[in-house]
Amino acid sequence: MVGQLDDREKARLTTWMIKQRRSGIERPEIWSYENEIESSIRRPDLTVHSRADELLKYIQKKTPHVGRAFLASDFLPDMFAYTESVDSEELQFLTDYLIGKGWLEESTESTIGLIVTVAGYSRLAELERAATVSSQAFVAMWFDESLQDAWTNGIKPAIENAGYSPIRIDNQEYIGRIDDEIIAEIRRSRFIVADFTQGEDGARGGVYYEAGFAHGLDIPVVFTCNKDSIDDVHFDTSHYNHILWRSPEELRDRLENRIAAVIGDGPLKN
Repeated sequence: MVGQLDDREKARLTTWMIKQRRSGIERPEIWSYENEIESSIRRPDLTVHSRADELLKYIQKKTPHVGRAFLASDFLPDMFAYTESVDSEELQFLTDYLIGKGWLEESTESTIGLIVTVAGYSRLAELERAATVSSQAFVAMWFDESLQDAWTNGIKPAIENAGYSPIRIDNQEYIGRIDDEIIAEIRRSRFIVADFTQGEDGARGGVYYEAGFAHGLDIPVVFTCNKDSIDDVHFDTSHYNHILWRSPEELRDRLENRIAAVIGDGPLKN
Protein backbone atom coordinates (compact mmCIF):
# COMPACT_ATOMS: atom_id res chain seq x y z
CA MET A 1 0.00 0.00 0.00
CA VAL A 2 2.70 2.51 0.97
CA GLY A 3 4.50 1.77 -2.28
CA GLN A 4 1.47 3.06 -4.18
CA LEU A 5 1.56 6.49 -2.53
CA ASP A 6 3.07 9.49 -4.28
CA ASP A 7 5.78 11.59 -2.61
CA ARG A 8 3.33 14.12 -1.18
CA GLU A 9 1.15 11.41 0.34
CA LYS A 10 4.21 9.73 1.86
CA ALA A 11 5.20 13.07 3.39
CA ARG A 12 1.75 13.44 4.98
CA LEU A 13 1.94 9.88 6.30
CA THR A 14 5.35 10.64 7.81
CA THR A 15 3.82 13.63 9.62
CA TRP A 16 1.13 11.33 11.04
CA MET A 17 3.78 8.91 12.32
CA ILE A 18 5.75 11.73 13.94
CA LYS A 19 2.61 12.97 15.71
CA GLN A 20 1.94 9.45 16.97
CA ARG A 21 5.43 9.25 18.45
CA ARG A 22 5.01 12.66 20.08
CA SER A 23 1.84 11.30 21.70
CA GLY A 24 3.90 8.53 23.29
CA ILE A 25 3.30 5.80 20.69
CA GLU A 26 6.83 4.74 19.81
CA ARG A 27 5.87 2.21 17.13
CA PRO A 28 2.57 3.20 15.45
CA GLU A 29 0.74 0.12 14.18
CA ILE A 30 -0.06 1.64 10.83
CA TRP A 31 -1.17 -1.57 9.17
CA SER A 32 -3.96 -2.00 11.72
CA TYR A 33 -5.07 1.62 11.26
CA GLU A 34 -5.87 1.65 7.58
CA ASN A 35 -8.51 4.34 7.91
CA GLU A 36 -6.14 6.60 9.85
CA ILE A 37 -3.61 6.23 7.05
CA GLU A 38 -6.29 7.05 4.51
CA SER A 39 -7.31 10.21 6.37
CA SER A 40 -3.71 11.31 6.88
CA ILE A 41 -2.85 11.18 3.19
CA ARG A 42 -6.08 12.92 2.14
CA ARG A 43 -5.77 15.88 4.49
CA PRO A 44 -4.52 19.27 3.24
CA ASP A 45 -0.78 19.95 3.32
CA LEU A 46 0.66 21.67 6.37
CA THR A 47 0.83 25.43 5.90
CA VAL A 48 4.18 26.95 4.99
CA HIS A 49 4.52 28.74 8.31
CA SER A 50 3.73 25.53 10.23
CA ARG A 51 6.40 23.66 8.28
CA ALA A 52 8.89 26.47 8.91
CA ASP A 53 8.10 26.36 12.63
CA GLU A 54 8.73 22.61 12.65
CA LEU A 55 12.11 23.20 11.01
CA LEU A 56 13.04 25.84 13.57
CA LYS A 57 12.07 23.54 16.44
CA TYR A 58 14.06 20.69 14.96
CA ILE A 59 17.19 22.83 14.49
CA GLN A 60 16.98 24.09 18.06
CA LYS A 61 16.54 20.52 19.33
CA LYS A 62 19.68 19.40 17.52
CA THR A 63 21.80 22.41 18.53
CA PRO A 64 23.69 21.50 21.74
CA HIS A 65 24.54 25.05 22.81
CA VAL A 66 23.14 28.54 22.25
CA GLY A 67 24.91 30.28 19.40
CA ARG A 68 26.38 27.09 17.95
CA ALA A 69 26.00 26.33 14.26
CA PHE A 70 23.66 23.58 13.10
CA LEU A 71 25.10 21.52 10.23
CA ALA A 72 22.12 20.76 8.02
CA SER A 73 24.00 18.25 5.90
CA ASP A 74 24.19 15.88 8.89
CA PHE A 75 20.41 15.76 9.41
CA LEU A 76 18.79 16.03 5.99
CA PRO A 77 16.51 12.93 6.22
CA ASP A 78 15.02 14.11 9.51
CA MET A 79 14.64 17.65 8.19
CA PHE A 80 12.64 16.34 5.24
CA ALA A 81 10.47 14.27 7.59
CA TYR A 82 9.72 16.96 10.15
CA THR A 83 8.90 19.63 7.55
CA GLU A 84 6.80 17.44 5.23
CA SER A 85 9.18 18.32 2.38
CA VAL A 86 9.48 16.21 -0.75
CA ASP A 87 12.60 17.76 -2.30
CA SER A 88 15.60 19.95 -1.47
CA GLU A 89 14.02 23.02 -3.08
CA GLU A 90 11.17 22.96 -0.56
CA LEU A 91 13.58 22.54 2.33
CA GLN A 92 15.71 25.43 1.07
CA PHE A 93 12.60 27.61 0.73
CA LEU A 94 11.67 26.95 4.37
CA THR A 95 15.23 27.71 5.46
CA ASP A 96 15.17 30.99 3.53
CA TYR A 97 11.80 31.76 5.12
CA LEU A 98 13.31 31.42 8.61
CA ILE A 99 16.32 33.51 7.65
CA GLY A 100 14.04 36.17 6.18
CA LYS A 101 12.07 36.28 9.43
CA GLY A 102 15.31 36.80 11.33
CA TRP A 103 14.89 33.56 13.28
CA LEU A 104 17.93 31.90 11.68
CA GLU A 105 21.20 33.25 10.38
CA GLU A 106 23.96 31.63 8.37
CA SER A 107 27.19 30.90 10.20
CA THR A 108 30.17 33.10 9.35
CA GLU A 109 32.58 30.35 10.37
CA SER A 110 34.45 28.23 7.86
CA THR A 111 31.90 25.44 8.32
CA ILE A 112 28.59 26.28 6.68
CA GLY A 113 25.80 26.08 9.22
CA LEU A 114 22.69 27.72 10.63
CA ILE A 115 22.38 29.52 13.95
CA VAL A 116 19.16 30.17 15.87
CA THR A 117 19.04 33.90 16.60
CA VAL A 118 17.70 35.68 19.69
CA ALA A 119 14.55 36.41 17.72
CA GLY A 120 14.43 32.72 16.84
CA TYR A 121 14.49 31.72 20.49
CA SER A 122 11.73 34.24 21.13
CA ARG A 123 9.68 32.54 18.41
CA LEU A 124 10.37 29.13 19.98
CA ALA A 125 9.20 30.40 23.37
CA GLU A 126 6.02 31.65 21.71
CA LEU A 127 5.44 28.25 20.12
CA GLU A 128 6.08 26.49 23.42
CA ARG A 129 3.49 28.62 25.19
CA ALA A 130 0.98 27.86 22.46
CA ALA A 131 1.73 24.15 22.70
CA THR A 132 1.18 23.96 26.46
CA VAL A 133 -0.81 20.80 27.01
CA SER A 134 -4.48 21.66 27.35
CA SER A 135 -6.76 19.58 29.53
CA GLN A 136 -9.79 20.64 27.50
CA ALA A 137 -11.59 18.62 24.83
CA PHE A 138 -14.24 20.37 22.76
CA VAL A 139 -17.33 18.37 21.76
CA ALA A 140 -19.31 19.12 18.60
CA MET A 141 -22.59 17.22 18.36
CA TRP A 142 -26.33 17.44 17.77
CA PHE A 143 -27.96 18.85 20.90
CA ASP A 144 -31.09 16.73 20.84
CA GLU A 145 -32.78 14.80 23.62
CA SER A 146 -32.19 11.58 21.67
CA LEU A 147 -28.43 12.03 22.15
CA GLN A 148 -28.47 13.06 25.81
CA ASP A 149 -27.62 9.52 26.93
CA ALA A 150 -24.78 9.34 24.39
CA TRP A 151 -23.36 12.52 25.95
CA THR A 152 -23.93 11.66 29.61
CA ASN A 153 -22.89 8.00 29.50
CA GLY A 154 -20.73 7.92 26.38
CA ILE A 155 -18.73 10.94 25.24
CA LYS A 156 -18.38 12.78 28.56
CA PRO A 157 -17.07 9.85 30.67
CA ALA A 158 -14.79 8.68 27.82
CA ILE A 159 -13.06 12.06 27.70
CA GLU A 160 -12.84 12.28 31.49
CA ASN A 161 -11.46 8.74 31.81
CA ALA A 162 -8.76 9.66 29.27
CA GLY A 163 -7.64 12.57 31.45
CA TYR A 164 -9.35 15.55 29.81
CA SER A 165 -12.18 17.94 30.62
CA PRO A 166 -15.03 17.93 28.07
CA ILE A 167 -16.75 21.14 27.04
CA ARG A 168 -19.66 21.71 24.71
CA ILE A 169 -21.69 24.81 23.97
CA ASP A 170 -25.33 23.82 23.94
CA ASN A 171 -28.36 24.97 22.05
CA GLN A 172 -26.60 26.91 19.32
CA GLU A 173 -27.31 26.78 15.61
CA TYR A 174 -25.00 28.41 13.09
CA ILE A 175 -25.61 29.13 9.43
CA GLY A 176 -22.41 29.61 7.47
CA ARG A 177 -20.31 30.81 10.40
CA ILE A 178 -18.89 29.76 13.75
CA ASP A 179 -19.71 31.77 16.84
CA ASP A 180 -16.81 33.64 18.48
CA GLU A 181 -17.27 31.69 21.71
CA ILE A 182 -16.95 28.39 19.87
CA ILE A 183 -13.84 29.59 18.02
CA ALA A 184 -12.24 30.56 21.33
CA GLU A 185 -13.03 27.23 22.98
CA ILE A 186 -11.78 25.19 20.01
CA ARG A 187 -8.50 27.14 20.08
CA ARG A 188 -8.12 26.31 23.78
CA SER A 189 -8.69 22.60 23.26
CA ARG A 190 -6.20 19.76 22.91
CA PHE A 191 -8.55 17.97 20.51
CA ILE A 192 -12.22 17.85 19.57
CA VAL A 193 -14.74 15.04 19.40
CA ALA A 194 -17.19 15.47 16.53
CA ASP A 195 -20.26 13.25 16.51
CA PHE A 196 -22.08 13.26 13.16
CA THR A 197 -25.26 11.51 14.28
CA GLN A 198 -28.25 13.28 12.75
CA GLY A 199 -32.03 13.16 12.69
CA GLU A 200 -34.57 13.04 9.90
CA ASP A 201 -34.19 16.78 9.32
CA GLY A 202 -30.65 16.33 8.04
CA ALA A 203 -27.02 17.01 8.88
CA ARG A 204 -25.96 19.27 11.73
CA GLY A 205 -24.11 22.04 9.94
CA GLY A 206 -22.42 23.29 13.09
CA VAL A 207 -20.65 19.98 13.64
CA TYR A 208 -19.12 20.09 10.15
CA TYR A 209 -18.03 23.71 10.57
CA GLU A 210 -16.43 23.08 13.94
CA ALA A 211 -14.59 19.95 12.80
CA GLY A 212 -13.33 21.78 9.71
CA PHE A 213 -12.19 24.77 11.75
CA ALA A 214 -10.25 22.52 14.12
CA HIS A 215 -8.61 20.74 11.18
CA GLY A 216 -7.53 24.09 9.81
CA LEU A 217 -5.77 24.81 13.12
CA ASP A 218 -4.13 21.35 13.04
CA ILE A 219 -6.11 20.36 16.14
CA PRO A 220 -6.85 16.60 16.14
CA VAL A 221 -10.46 15.61 15.51
CA VAL A 222 -11.94 12.30 16.67
CA PHE A 223 -14.94 11.39 14.52
CA THR A 224 -17.90 9.43 15.91
CA CYS A 225 -21.33 8.54 14.56
CA ASN A 226 -24.26 6.30 15.41
CA LYS A 227 -24.27 3.34 13.04
CA ASP A 228 -27.75 4.28 11.80
CA SER A 229 -26.51 7.68 10.57
CA ILE A 230 -23.19 6.80 8.95
CA ASP A 231 -24.66 6.45 5.45
CA ASP A 232 -25.86 10.07 5.66
CA VAL A 233 -22.45 11.56 6.52
CA HIS A 234 -21.28 14.10 3.93
CA PHE A 235 -18.63 13.01 1.45
CA ASP A 236 -16.07 15.53 2.69
CA THR A 237 -15.81 13.72 6.04
CA SER A 238 -16.98 10.22 5.12
CA HIS A 239 -13.42 9.06 4.33
CA TYR A 240 -12.31 9.69 7.93
CA ASN A 241 -12.33 6.80 10.37
CA HIS A 242 -15.48 7.26 12.44
CA ILE A 243 -16.05 5.41 15.69
CA LEU A 244 -19.37 3.71 14.98
CA TRP A 245 -21.58 3.02 17.99
CA ARG A 246 -24.94 1.55 18.95
CA SER A 247 -25.01 2.16 22.69
CA PRO A 248 -23.55 4.86 24.95
CA GLU A 249 -21.42 2.22 26.64
CA GLU A 250 -19.92 1.11 23.33
CA LEU A 251 -19.26 4.74 22.45
CA ARG A 252 -17.60 5.35 25.82
CA ASP A 253 -15.25 2.39 25.59
CA ARG A 254 -14.26 2.88 21.96
CA LEU A 255 -13.81 6.64 22.30
CA GLU A 256 -11.67 6.31 25.42
CA ASN A 257 -9.42 3.80 23.64
CA ARG A 258 -9.13 5.99 20.55
CA ILE A 259 -8.17 9.06 22.60
CA ALA A 260 -5.52 7.06 24.46
CA ALA A 261 -4.07 5.69 21.21
CA VAL A 262 -4.11 8.84 19.09
CA ILE A 263 -3.97 11.76 21.53
CA GLY A 264 -2.41 10.18 24.61
CA ASP A 265 -3.38 10.38 28.28
CA GLY A 266 -4.39 13.84 29.43
CA PRO A 267 -3.05 15.83 32.39
CA LEU A 268 -6.12 14.92 34.50
CA LYS A 269 -5.58 11.17 34.14
CA ASN A 270 -5.72 9.42 37.52
